[in-house]
Formats: sequence, structure tokens, C-alpha cells
Amino acid sequence: MYKSFSMELAGRTLTVDVGRVAAQANGAAFMHYGDTVVLSTATASDAPREGIDFFPLSVEYEEKLYAVGKIPGGFNKREGKASENAILTSRVIDRPMRPLFPKDYRNDVTLNNMVMSVDPECSPELTAMLGSAIATAISDIPFNGPCATTQVGLINGEFVINPNAAQNAVSDLKLTVASTREKVIMIEAGANEIPEAKMVEAIYEAHKVNQQVIAFIDKIVAECGKPKHSYESCAIPEELFAAMKEIVTPEEMETAVFTDEKQVREENIRAVKEKLAEAFAEKEDWLAVLDEALYQYQKKTVRKMILKDHKRPDGREITQIRPLAAEVDIIPRVHGSAMFTRGQTQICNVCTLAPLSDAQRLDGLDENETSKRYMHHYNFPAYSVGETKPSRGPGRREIGHGALAERALIPVLPSEEEFPYAIRTVSETFESNGSTSMASTCASCMSLMAAGVPIKKMVAGISCGLVTGETDDDYVLLTDIQGLEDFFGDMDFKVTGTDVGITAIQMDIKIHGLTREIVEGAIARCREARMYIMENCMSKAIAAPRPEVGPYAPKIIQIQIDPSKIGDVVGQRGKTINAIIDETGVKIDITDDGAVSVCGTDKAMMDKAVRYIQTIVTDFEEGQIFTGKVISIKEFGAFLEFAPGKEGMVHISKICKERINRVEDVLTLGDVVKVVCLGKDKMGRISFSIKDAKEAEAKLKEQEQ
Repeated sequence: MYKSFSMELAGRTLTVDVGRVAAQANGAAFMHYGDTVVLSTATASDAPREGIDFFPLSVEYEEKLYAVGKIPGGFNKREGKASENAILTSRVIDRPMRPLFPKDYRNDVTLNNMVMSVDPECSPELTAMLGSAIATAISDIPFNGPCATTQVGLINGEFVINPNAAQNAVSDLKLTVASTREKVIMIEAGANEIPEAKMVEAIYEAHKVNQQVIAFIDKIVAECGKPKHSYESCAIPEELFAAMKEIVTPEEMETAVFTDEKQVREENIRAVKEKLAEAFAEKEDWLAVLDEALYQYQKKTVRKMILKDHKRPDGREITQIRPLAAEVDIIPRVHGSAMFTRGQTQICNVCTLAPLSDAQRLDGLDENETSKRYMHHYNFPAYSVGETKPSRGPGRREIGHGALAERALIPVLPSEEEFPYAIRTVSETFESNGSTSMASTCASCMSLMAAGVPIKKMVAGISCGLVTGETDDDYVLLTDIQGLEDFFGDMDFKVTGTDVGITAIQMDIKIHGLTREIVEGAIARCREARMYIMENCMSKAIAAPRPEVGPYAPKIIQIQIDPSKIGDVVGQRGKTINAIIDETGVKIDITDDGAVSVCGTDKAMMDKAVRYIQTIVTDFEEGQIFTGKVISIKEFGAFLEFAPGKEGMVHISKICKERINRVEDVLTLGDVVKVVCLGKDKMGRISFSIKDAKEAEAKLKEQEQ
């Protein structure tokens, strides 16, 4: 039966239609926020997927370009693979919802969000986040929700709830917070060096709004919610755990797990598994789930030692950072490079500079953002974790990690006017054992400085982990978590920033939310750690940006011309500008407002191209000095070219002080001569004099002095 529900959310109406469309899905919410329309559905398989030890949740965010009145570009006029924004949005939907499904649930679940209309006043991403939560909450799929999501901006020091596109463009903060009834469950932020206290305040402003939305969802569930279906539990039998502890005692498991060498630990666990497999050789049902049972045994062992004894697997103190190392210029001939190592996590970052015309063009739903000048790409090859598998290109994880490091550095980049380059940094993961995205942030920052990018401040990042007990006040925060602590812990709280404040946050958790005390503690712990990293590691490798770009990086000269003269520089069908490019080997970009960028590696050729452009756009006036090349000789004089497509004439009487009978007696084709402008002749042509050039030039110099 079709029902419609509405609430006022941040000054705009949010309407949810239930039962109107997609009736065969387990749950469907037809979302309207202003004129933004998103269809959110939740579906689940009837039976668990066999042979897996994880919850198979898939989240899709489909950007339909008809939503903004566009036809897809390129030869294929259908929407293709998901854009980077769509992938990042899917991840933000996934992260708060995944922990709320039962841990022993193995049925396939797909959350699909189809964006059908976009109102710039109402974020389609936020609408999809709310839609997924509502569709799942009203479905028969087991779910310990609801949860709600709110976005927060900061403009002129004031918080803005669910900012529109125009407000986002000038906001110092782009914060997304998801909450359950009691706690914050997900945080994602990009910020312009926001102080920690202000960030915490913003998080809990969002948390307040989330409680209003949850009350609205509760009303929908009360009227339209389906009874949750029963499912086949995939929990490990308790008798298996008991048998495992008799064969491998907790003390033996502790010895196997607690080492600072990942490879040694893996070898120890391999030996434990072989011992258990031999003991359970006749119990096929136990052997089928032995990997998951062993994982759970390790997890319980690690969590117990951290929580009760404050003992970490590698022997570190709770607040201790692993050994650090940093260096720059490790790759020759590239524009900038740096390597950052933290324990067994190692990232090499390479920076490339190019003209602004090489900025990435975006074809998505955000009409305000059509290009991206700074790009950070992250790669995670199998060898970095000692595995073997073919490379299939970046997955969602790689795109997410790259976007986080990119967001971390955007606030400190120079403006296009200060530094007219497109910038790409690439993080290559050489070794991974925890928080490679934060190592990528550190390596990228150093790589940018080594390339001569005048960033405003140094940025570092670190991850804080968490192990919780039975009560809210029984927990341990862990600075600089390694892979094992991430796998077996409850939180991966990544924070990047400068010495002034935060530039990015990404929080993943596996439990049903965090208290305010934990959030504040994690943010404070991350500040202490990043300050330590900058002072004791990064600044020793490179303390400040280099004063200029390196020898292999392109150089850029910028000039401004009258926009009405752009056509003169370009010429008919590009003839003039292409002639300049062919002769000088530079790259020339011209914007609609007349900003001209000349890019190249040969300074002399760049200067030559600039002179050509300046000559082309000059309105010739009497007394100006120019240098031109003889391109044609007639009986009455010679024609000179001063720049491609720009010509003038020297009458035979203006070539020499003495009378000459033939132009050829003094000039030949290809001669380069200096001339002074005499104005226009009777036929309207620009007229020049060679014989008066020296005197005119001397007079100009005298006037300048």
C-alpha cells in the first residue's frame, strides 16, 4: 500500500514514498529532497552464499546524467562505469550500515541508489544515504538500525546543515556524519585547517540533527516496516572454540600472535593451523570453518591482551608510533619524489606538473565542478602484502584511499594564480602493514615540496585504533595501528592536518557507534601523533617547498591579453597559434578572460613565444621598436613578419640613410632587422623604418632613464 511521509530538514522538505515503486524489492524508498529524486532499494538473497567468511554487502550509487539534463559524452551514449564520486558515495553509504547487520549473516545484500533528478539545493549523495537507511529499515532484512546521516558546512565561522552546492563551494568544511540513536557511527570530512575543538562541535551538531531524522524513520518503520526474516546463522560453533583451546592454549596463541614481524606472525599462525587441521582431520564440518574459527581465536587473543594488559602485538606502548623514515628525490628525472616509511608500511610518491589544460575533466552530476586540477592516485599491488595476484586496475579501496589523501592536501595547495599548474601525485605502495592512506598523505606532502609546489603548510596523517570492552568506558585507544590491530580492532580513525588544524577525517568502525569521549580522545591522539611525525621525520627530509620547480618540470610564463585579441593570437583555424607552437616547441593555453599560459622547458623558446604573442596583440603606434624577419621583397620595399600572422612594410626610402636603387642590395629573405613604427601609410598598412630604428631606440632608453 502506497504511503507518503514528509519532514522539514534544514529548511527543505524531505519526502519518502513507500509502496509507490519497486514493490518487488525487499525494501524501497522513493526519496524526494527538494527537487532531488533518488530511488533507494534494498534486496537480499534467500539463502547465504556458500564458502565465504564475510558479509557480502554491495552498495551502488548510480548517477543518471538525465538527472541534470545531460547526454553522456564520448561515442557511447549510455552511462558507463561508476565515476569516482559515485564510488566514494557508495563507500560512505556502506561504512555506517555494514556494522549494523548481524555479524553471522551471509546472505547477499545489495543497496542500490539511482539518482533521477538533481536539485543544486539538495545533495543527491545525502538523499541516497538516507534512502539506503530507510529502505533497509523498512525491509525484512535483519538490520540493527536505523541510522541517519547529516552533512555540515562552515561559512564565516557558522555551521550550515546540509549545505547546498553554492554553499559547499565557499565552505571551510565538508563534513558527513552518520549516527545511530545513541552514538556516532561514521565520520568523513574535508576541512580547511579546522581546529580540533571546532571539528568535534561540528560532529555533534550533525549528531543532533541525525536524532530528528531517526525519529522520522522510526515513524515510517512503525507504519510500513516488514517483520525481519529469519536466517541461517554462520556463527562458529562454541564447541569448536573449546576444542581449539585444548589443542592450542591461549598462552600458545598469544606467543604466536605477538611479534613485530608480520611474516613471522603469519608463519606462526600457519603452524597453528596445521596443528589444528591435523587434530580435526576427521571432522569435515569443523575443517570447513577452521579459517574463520582461527581468525576469531586470534582476534579474541589480541583484543584481550590490548584491553586488559595494554599489550600490543609488536610490543609498543599504547601511544607509540612505529619507527619512521623519510627521504626525497629517490626517483631521478621525475618532477618530485619522496618515500615515507612507518614500520612495515612504505609509500613512494611521485609528483608530476603540467599545464592547467591537463587538469582532469569531470562528467558528472555536479555542474559546479567540471574539472579537477589536483589529482592523487593510489596503487596497492599484491607484492606489498606478500601476495600474488594479477593487477586489474584500481578498485574501490584504491580510489577511496587516493581521494582521502587528495582531500588532505587540497587546503594547502597554492591557487592557480599563484602556481598555474595541474598537479598529479601517485602513491605506490611498496609495503603495507596498516594505514597506507596516511603514509600516502605524508609522502605526497614531501613529494609536492620536492617538486617546488609552494604549499602553504606541511600536512601529515595518522590512524588511531580502538578496542572496546563490555561497557562504554571500557576501551583502549591505539596510536598508529598496524594491520593486525585494524583487522581485530573496532575502529580505524584516520586524521590528517597541519599544525593549525584538521584537513581530512575518515572513520571506519565495526561496532554500533562511538561515545563523544572516544571521538574527542581519538582526534586529540591523532594531533599529537601527526605533530610528532612532522617534527621528527618529515621536516628532517625536507623542511619547506623548494623555491622553484626542478629542471625536468615544465616552466610556465603567464601573461594577460585583451580578450578581444584572442582571435588574433589563435588565427584562422588555429593557424597563428600553431605556427608559434611549431617554431618554439612550447604549449600555449588561453582562457576566455585572456589569461595566456606559455609552458615549456626551454626558457629562450618560451620567451620567444611570449614576444610573438605580445607583438600580435599590440596596437602598433608610432615610435614603438620591433624586431622582424624579411619575408618578401618588392621593388618599392620589403615586408617583415614580426610574429606569425603579423606583418608590416618598410619602404625602400626607409631602409638606409643613403639612397639605394634596389632593396636586394641591402636586404635578403630571412634577414632579421630592428625597426621603428612610423604609423600607417596611405593604404592603411603598418609602416616601419630601419634607418631610424637605432636613434629611436636610443631615445626610448634615454627617456626611461
